[in-house]
Amino acid sequence: MKIIILGAGQVGSSLAQNLASEANDVTIVDINRRLLGDLQDKLDLRTVHGNATHPAVLNQAGADDADMIIAVTNSDEANMVACQVAATLFNTPTKIARVRAVEYLNYPQLFSDKALPIDVLISPEQLVTQYIKRLVEHPGALQVLDFAGGKVRLVGVRAYYGGLLVGHELKTLREHISGDHARVAAIFRRGKAMIPQGDTIIEAGDEVFFVAARKNIRAVMSELRRLDKPIKRIVLAGGGNIGKRLAQALETRYQVKLIERSEERSRAIAEDLRRTIVLRGDAADEELLQEENIENTDMFCALTNDDEANILSGMLAKRLGARMVMTLINRPAYVNLVQGGEDIDIAISPQQATIGTLLAHVRRGDVVMVHSLRRGAAEAIEAVAHGNRESSRVVGRSIEEIALPRGATIGCLVRGDEVLMAHRDTVIEPEDHVVIFMVDKRLIPEVERLFQVGMGFFG
Repeated sequence: MKIIILGAGQVGSSLAQNLASEANDVTIVDINRRLLGDLQDKLDLRTVHGNATHPAVLNQAGADDADMIIAVTNSDEANMVACQVAATLFNTPTKIARVRAVEYLNYPQLFSDKALPIDVLISPEQLVTQYIKRLVEHPGALQVLDFAGGKVRLVGVRAYYGGLLVGHELKTLREHISGDHARVAAIFRRGKAMIPQGDTIIEAGDEVFFVAARKNIRAVMSELRRLDKPIKRIVLAGGGNIGKRLAQALETRYQVKLIERSEERSRAIAEDLRRTIVLRGDAADEELLQEENIENTDMFCALTNDDEANILSGMLAKRLGARMVMTLINRPAYVNLVQGGEDIDIAISPQQATIGTLLAHVRRGDVVMVHSLRRGAAEAIEAVAHGNRESSRVVGRSIEEIALPRGATIGCLVRGDEVLMAHRDTVIEPEDHVVIFMVDKRLIPEVERLFQVGMGFFG
């Protein structure tokens, strides 16, 4: 696939890295020569220096025969104009734009063929807000990801001493949970992936990913670790777009306090939020945190634009007694450094939350959802099965008949409103939504081919 990425910032460069490693023809455009030079040194792609909204620059990037343009510059306006130029002058089939401002997103009628011809809108702040909200709902989870419109969730947890399943074989999961309600998709032990079998014994410290219907998640988590108490009191550090959105999403169900350094911004936020207590100050101020009884806080979320400030305030909050700490971190190296340490429980990467949504539109076959896992090393996808036994490699076949590459696991199927855990004799029917977990993203092309319908294909 020929793809042009506009913007070589954090999201653009992370996306380029994902796509270039999958044999796509990638060109990236930016006005910063240094960023382009760094990318060209590391990746097999083309770079074009220039303004992404200018027709001549898009032409130089190959827009006349590109399959897709992904506009992720730092400017909403530039992203929208670039998509308009690509549609008007080059008839680019698929146009994706990152748009952050709620002032635009509140008017969906702006984005249509008759107005701004953008096929897919990406709002990182909205995606990160939803991601954190799911983690708040499931304290103790490392990742909580939605599939099939929220009917199914993939949850990652760290197994602890005291969990009922720890030290036992996986097949005993059914003995503890009535019915067939969950399936372990993958286990990571000391950073290495394991393909789960019935006789696999779970050890304390294992990172376990399982799929389950939403209503069954808490029961499965209780098998792997002592359940954390529900979240009640939350402190948010940073009143930017994400901090404000998250406060709005949480304030009706939780006791929320928001700390913002800017007097003008804190005043504006206080006027917009109904129940959140807005405090003006520095989230790394020990006295302020103690005054606000940080030791009684269930969750502290550091959400400013400054990685270092987020890490420091998170570490301070944890040492002063906050039960759980999340930090928003943009630089991938920092994510790997602090994730799962003594002070930071969960490091959230906005790029990883955003890239999954973008990749769903790049994957071959009918892939409707993509989630990046373990900082991009693994991936989970939701693919729709089409065709029949003659035209498809999966439809009409039981799971044991499907030639899945080693390292790929089918976790469950969603058939209408029914969630079915996957077993060897489970037969895939047309239009089933299939959730597949891959411990190595290099398996993606093989899995994609399985879900492509071929005329005249005979298995």
